[in-house]
Amino acid sequence: MAGSSSHHIKNIYVFGGSSPGKEKKFLESANHLGQVLAKRKIHLVYGGGSFGLIGGVSIATFLGGSQVLGVVPKALAKGDIIGKIIGEELQVSTMFDRMNTMFNHANAFITLSGGLGTLEEIFHITSWAQLHIHHKPIGLLNVNGFYDNLLSFLDQAVEQEFLTSSARQIIIFAATAEQLIDQLQSFIPVIDPSMSRINWSTKESRKKLRLNLSLRL
Repeated sequence: MAGSSSHHIKNIYVFGGSSPGKEKKFLESANHLGQVLAKRKIHLVYGGGSFGLIGGVSIATFLGGSQVLGVVPKALAKGDIIGKIIGEELQVSTMFDRMNTMFNHANAFITLSGGLGTLEEIFHITSWAQLHIHHKPIGLLNVNGFYDNLLSFLDQAVEQEFLTSSARQIIIFAATAEQLIDQLQSFIPVIDPSMSRINWSTKESRKKLRLNLSLRL
């Protein structure tokens, strides 16, 4: 939800399709997002490569003068699977390492249109927010109504009581890059009382681990 508070967003993790999509509007919007990021002096963190929508946003961001970091699993870095890395490249061992590395480098997240990998990433990040692992703003760029059915599904999940209304508000959506970034910067997380008791601190986790080990002994 929007509010009077403002986030200082330095790095945005963008995920989206490695295909340009059927309609030109998808790639045009990805290119425009990159231009807006550069204009606002926001750096890009992405999964590497130069193909499709994710290639479009990375090239536009880089040409606009902002820094670009591509995080790539070593298995995908071989051959011409994802194309050339734009900007700086950081190779990691696994897909899990890739997600964690990009997450740790980002202050916010934007989802472009895409397929299974894109959906996996947005729900991964959103479920972490629901569990209070982070409170970073998450945005969805809904170009040509591409995600209308997904948004309707989330509303249905709330109606059928599989999703709380506060969890539903985690994902911000807008039709333009400018609107979306403005909303990300003014985002105030809605705290779900049922999740507020969760403590992810490392110190607390270690205490519980020692307790569990001693009980087994």
